[in-house]
Amino acid sequence: MLNSRSELELSNQKNTEISHPTSLALSGDTASSGKSSSGVPEKTGYPDSVYVMAANIFQGIRIEKSPEKVLIKYGNEPLLSSSESEDESFRRLSYELAFSALKYQDILETILIDSYIFPSTTIPDHLSSLIIVMLYDFQDRKFQTRVLSDNEESISEVQAVENLLNSFKTKLAAALARCRIKHDALSIYHILPETVRKQELRASTLPLYAWINTCKISPEEVYNNLKKRGYNEVKSVLHIDDKVFAVDQHCYDVLIFPSHLKNDLINTDLFKDYKLIFQDKSRSLAVHSVKALLNMDDDILMVNTGSWYTVAHMSSLTNDNTSKIFVCGVQSQAKDPDLKNLFTKMGCKNVEILHETFINIESKDHRLQKVKVILLLPRCSGLGVSNPVEFILNEHEDTDLLKDLSQGGTSEDKLHVLAQQQYEQLMHAMKFTRAQAVVYCTCSVYPEENEAVVKKALEFQDLGNKVQPYRLSPPVLPLCSSKEIHLSTDKFFRMEPSEITNGCFLSILTRERDPSETVSVKDVLARAAAKGLLDGIELGKSSKREKKKKKSKTSLPKASTTDNNGIQLKIAEFLNRETKASANQAETLTKSPLPQKKNAQVGASSQIRKPNKPAPNPLVPTFTKNTGPSRPYERQTNFVRPRPEDRMVPLKPIEIVLPPVMMPFSSSEGIRSHIPTSQFHYRWVGPKTLVSSGLPIPSLSRRGEKPKENSPSSLPRHPRPSL
Repeated sequence: MLNSRSELELSNQKNTEISHPTSLALSGDTASSGKSSSGVPEKTGYPDSVYVMAANIFQGIRIEKSPEKVLIKYGNEPLLSSSESEDESFRRLSYELAFSALKYQDILETILIDSYIFPSTTIPDHLSSLIIVMLYDFQDRKFQTRVLSDNEESISEVQAVENLLNSFKTKLAAALARCRIKHDALSIYHILPETVRKQELRASTLPLYAWINTCKISPEEVYNNLKKRGYNEVKSVLHIDDKVFAVDQHCYDVLIFPSHLKNDLINTDLFKDYKLIFQDKSRSLAVHSVKALLNMDDDILMVNTGSWYTVAHMSSLTNDNTSKIFVCGVQSQAKDPDLKNLFTKMGCKNVEILHETFINIESKDHRLQKVKVILLLPRCSGLGVSNPVEFILNEHEDTDLLKDLSQGGTSEDKLHVLAQQQYEQLMHAMKFTRAQAVVYCTCSVYPEENEAVVKKALEFQDLGNKVQPYRLSPPVLPLCSSKEIHLSTDKFFRMEPSEITNGCFLSILTRERDPSETVSVKDVLARAAAKGLLDGIELGKSSKREKKKKKSKTSLPKASTTDNNGIQLKIAEFLNRETKASANQAETLTKSPLPQKKNAQVGASSQIRKPNKPAPNPLVPTFTKNTGPSRPYERQTNFVRPRPEDRMVPLKPIEIVLPPVMMPFSSSEGIRSHIPTSQFHYRWVGPKTLVSSGLPIPSLSRRGEKPKENSPSSLPRHPRPSL
């Protein structure tokens, strides 16, 4: 509390102050807040409890200066408030106020000194943080009186500071005007560094990203629910004020909404029931990258997840698999019941919590022997984040992130410390010999935390083990367009901070394929199905048809072999041949476009065996081409049914000449170019077998003989005129 001397001076000051000129209160314009518009009502202040919590947050993240530059002393004791709430909106307001005061800390301290508040009054050090946050709000309201609600609980410290600021209102406005003149700025917003101003501008337009919890609802049900509420689906939500949504181009289960719709959406059943979850897109990109690398029974290890929503998203993507998700770093077992309750509400059933930190987990831990993919989300500078308050609240990141983002960058010393931690975690992830891939994702724009860390880890990886070494893999095909893969010459995936998304860096490390490794057919088929390469191919039905075909061929010597074993042998033979061929290639089996074709070929092999039926998958011609020039002929000859020699009767060939065919639409240039001017010559070859019914038997031309170049079989079919 203020002492008696300061209270007396405040009383005298109230009697002598005059109302401030309107021209001095220009700092509270729309630019200073960075998010106001013409239709936004004027600000009326915050509840007392918000000021107290914001002051405590500011006290922990404020920028400490050297002793010779200290203008105001801050205490170390936090303010006490019995009405402190854990409501999300309450915390968000407090963090936003503290972050705004942090960005303008130097300016606010200069105003307090220039207005003679600190030299003329004795203020306890533990109230300095409260004065800073309340002064920012005071000037943001254009020095207007705060409107209090009748049922609001007042806090004595807040009331005392508010009386102090009101009594110095004119001098504070004059000091602010002098500060703006000194920096030649229209408002204090223009005094901020350019990087911070660009960040605020991006944050004002940044849309909302929400992923669909497929454990509880399907995407189609979400679309229908939104449309019933008046939402329309569009291609882009940028600069649209209506109720719209769009589907993200990289992640099929992520929806995008305009930022102004958050209050309307948060109160819907979709969000209350955990069917839609707000989260930054970078986290969705990370879990989708992991999903694309998984086989049916592979386990996952998640490191430094931050938000538990990231774990839940990974669980929803693997809900149909038998994969288990291990999450490390939950050191307090007291949180286990809360986490299990959250996962139960979200429908997550395959999550297991590890209480050890990642660095302390042994690579040969018996619990992690089936872990094939490690998702590493290390702590980073986060400079690619445009709205740090939302990011910290949603991802449970350290509040120290606000200190760096308020200044527009990270110091060299701190950047070096972060990069070293990231390198150690990535090197530890590469020690897990059973793992086949590591996904490394940050929200930083610094190469020191991204490319440099990954390249250094690859360079110094342990090559003494018998396992295959790691190497960079290109972006995942289902995740990225072919254009993005072509532009990603260095095999890194990047998103620069923009008005539609935060910054993101993604790197995928996979082990080189061991030529001697036996590939599981089930794993290959499951991966091809997960990538959407087996659409339209029904393996089960194909197996039944082949089973009937094998039963009908009783004369074949291998009729006793089961149908499943035959398919397994052929697929295994194909896999063995393809894996040996791919050992000398530069791209990995699972990440380049060519290997994905191979996966699709494996899944389609059961249907390629029918040569007389067109293949339902466009990748089938690639399969036939890759198998070699002799294999199509071998497959055809295998299907020729043997005939007894005593039934083979040679017949004399007969040549029949038909009259010219007159087409009713022969004026078409495209058709006319294909119709010869001479007569059509059809050569009919007699059958080699006589059947009592007199029906013709397939000619030799149907068993491998090529048709003539000008034969009608190579022309478009048209109605045949009567002979």
